[in-house]
Amino acid sequence: MRKKVVSVLLALTCFAGFSQNSKNKPFSASGKKIKVYTTAENTELRLSPSATNLEFRPSKQPLENEVSVFVNPNKQFQTFMGIGGAITDASAEVYAKLTKEQQKEFLNAYYSKEKGIGYSLIRTTIHSSDFSSASYTYVDENDKELKSFSIDHDKKFRIPLIKEALKAAGKEMTLYASPWSPPAFMKDSKSMLKGGKLAPEFYQAWANYYVKFIKAYEKEGIPIWGITVQNEPMATQTWESCIFTAEEERDFLKKYLGPTMEKNGFENKKIVVWDHNRDLMVQRANTIYSDPEASKYAWGMGFHWYETWNGGKPMFDNVKLVADSFPDKKLMFTEGCIEAFNPARYQFWANAERYGINMINDFNNGTVAWTDWNILLDEKGGPNHVSNFCFAPIHGDIAAGKLIYTPSYYYIGHFSKFIRPEAKRVSTAASRSQLLSTSFQNANGEMVTVVMNQSDNEIKYKLFVNESESEVVIPAHAIQTLLY
Repeated sequence: MRKKVVSVLLALTCFAGFSQNSKNKPFSASGKKIKVYTTAENTELRLSPSATNLEFRPSKQPLENEVSVFVNPNKQFQTFMGIGGAITDASAEVYAKLTKEQQKEFLNAYYSKEKGIGYSLIRTTIHSSDFSSASYTYVDENDKELKSFSIDHDKKFRIPLIKEALKAAGKEMTLYASPWSPPAFMKDSKSMLKGGKLAPEFYQAWANYYVKFIKAYEKEGIPIWGITVQNEPMATQTWESCIFTAEEERDFLKKYLGPTMEKNGFENKKIVVWDHNRDLMVQRANTIYSDPEASKYAWGMGFHWYETWNGGKPMFDNVKLVADSFPDKKLMFTEGCIEAFNPARYQFWANAERYGINMINDFNNGTVAWTDWNILLDEKGGPNHVSNFCFAPIHGDIAAGKLIYTPSYYYIGHFSKFIRPEAKRVSTAASRSQLLSTSFQNANGEMVTVVMNQSDNEIKYKLFVNESESEVVIPAHAIQTLLY
């Protein structure tokens, strides 16, 4: 498996950028050639070069019986930050069990743009989450003054992996951190698990905790871009969790966390609110952003994709509504994974398509960054101290001594490998519901269009870019990236 993956990824070379500056010269596809990469079910195609001799020609009026994708480079929207995944305790513990050769392969697979899919974002946790082998904090019990604060726990597995990821990426990464729960003694429930709330007398101590975390990680040479206030603040989970109503999060932000960050010289660190599902994000945005004293501290809003737990569909319209209502605030997808681990479904294609559907819709609705959950889990979907086992794009089967690449890894790669930080999203629309599509123009002028076919049939479609067109074929249940 390793040789196959490495050979495929080594074959992918960066398509030459164009000399024009997209800010100074209107984009023209006239006469340009198109490079196509494809991943498709029931084929050997995995981020593979898949078409030759494609080039643009003058366009004609599209017909109703044709399938088309329309790209208008003159209409541009949000600036892209990046794509990545979370380095959790679980990911780091599994990584430490890999062979040196597997570790190198794994780091290249995620963080090398040439050999892998070029991740540019990292999320990590402030002390433990469910994806830790046990609950822990950075302070002794009842230490309100935080005099015992220490990140020594993280120095064994998590910090070494983060440092290796930064090194493998060979560039500055955007790294942010999220807490799952304050220490038990700070909560009204006196437990890190099963919800509960931060007790009012510990608001300031908890705000100080974030500052301590940032200082400790940066002392280790790990730059922290920002923090989220609370992971999933409306979920009472069996694992580490803590409830904040919209008003409580607003008040904690404006009275404690924001001023404390500012007082400690961290006014340039970003604070991300909500960090939960799309279902309630509009109410949370309305409450926090409508208060100027709270809003001034909020860079933007994070969100997850688990609102489908009740059998409904993803609430993409809520993302658009927040983007349209508060255009000065950013939107970041902060977590998603395939739940309910089952090793028989490592290659289950619908899991990958869930990523493609969510990523395309989130970007088209204004999202600037997209972060997957665990980058690596073992052959049991963990470790997880409450048995909440899940999928990751790559699994380390320690018992069998191999890395397992799921289709989700390749679907994510169709975005992360080619759309680079500072790219601008470009107006894109498909003429048939079987196809989903999004486009970005990289800072070097190169255009990137991602097309996904959700249907059981191969589809021939025309790609229209202003006054130019080309004809492309996409297999059934496939995703393509087109560079031009």
